[in-house]
Amino acid sequence: MQNSKNTESLYGYLFVHFTGEQEDGEQIYFALSQDGLHWKDLNRNQPVLRSVVGEQGVRDPFILRSVDDSCFYLLATDLSIYHRGGWQNSQATITGSRSLIIWESPDLVHWSEPRMVELAPEEAGCAWAPEAIYDEEEGDYLIFWASSRDARAGDGRGMHIYCCKTQDFRTFTPAELYITRGEQRTIIDTTMIKAGDKYFRASCDGQITIEASDRLMGDWKVISTLESLGLTLTGKDVEGPEFFKFNGEEKWGLLVDQYSTSGGYLPIITTDIGDPTGACWRKPEPEEYDFGILKKRHGSILPITKSEYEAIQSKWGSQQ
Repeated sequence: MQNSKNTESLYGYLFVHFTGEQEDGEQIYFALSQDGLHWKDLNRNQPVLRSVVGEQGVRDPFILRSVDDSCFYLLATDLSIYHRGGWQNSQATITGSRSLIIWESPDLVHWSEPRMVELAPEEAGCAWAPEAIYDEEEGDYLIFWASSRDARAGDGRGMHIYCCKTQDFRTFTPAELYITRGEQRTIIDTTMIKAGDKYFRASCDGQITIEASDRLMGDWKVISTLESLGLTLTGKDVEGPEFFKFNGEEKWGLLVDQYSTSGGYLPIITTDIGDPTGACWRKPEPEEYDFGILKKRHGSILPITKSEYEAIQSKWGSQQ
């Protein structure tokens, strides 16, 4: 869920992310914003959470609020390219962990120890870029991530999106194939959000492809790509798409990671995710946003209340 269900209105935003393949880069960092476009790094630019399990490094963190507003869940990829000696020494899509790393918190300040949860099927070679969304029709959470197939054959056979269901992030249904573009076309990550009465997802599959559906487990229809919207961005330019909603407005952000140029995140703004023409989409000018000192890699944004914002600031603000 993106919105708080308590009586306090949403006030700001928490950004959880990693920073790169350097030492300590593959851990969990926090940043705060009041407008969703200008960010302040926390904890003196050091990790807030560290993984001490699995590969002892995490990437692609995703944070969500529980549907009953009782806790928060943070999911991440169990992968450390730093400890593997760099991408050139790694067959991470074939020899990667099939587990996700999960933290829980009642208040965004006090966090559980990280735990490993093996979700990808036995034939998979990795489990990357996890996200979760509450399924209002089914009354449970859909967790989805990218895995390679037939890793034991040594080729990985591209990446596909798998999924499972849970009600408590402790017991899970068996993994099943959720999105595929065929064996010759890979899909490395997907983000989803509900807007109005429809679900929308953006996937990196050679393009950044935007689709819509009435149901999470229903049929999905392609609406557009960032390139077709006139934004001149393809999967060769950006990856790691992440949706979020601006507080109190009918406006959404889609963050994309400019990995090809090491340019960090770029925000794209729309007043209608379902618009196929590009009229409701725009790239802000560089002076309209500031992601702070740290380069933010594939993370996620959580809208938060003023009391949550102030508690996080008090715990990890620059005065600490």
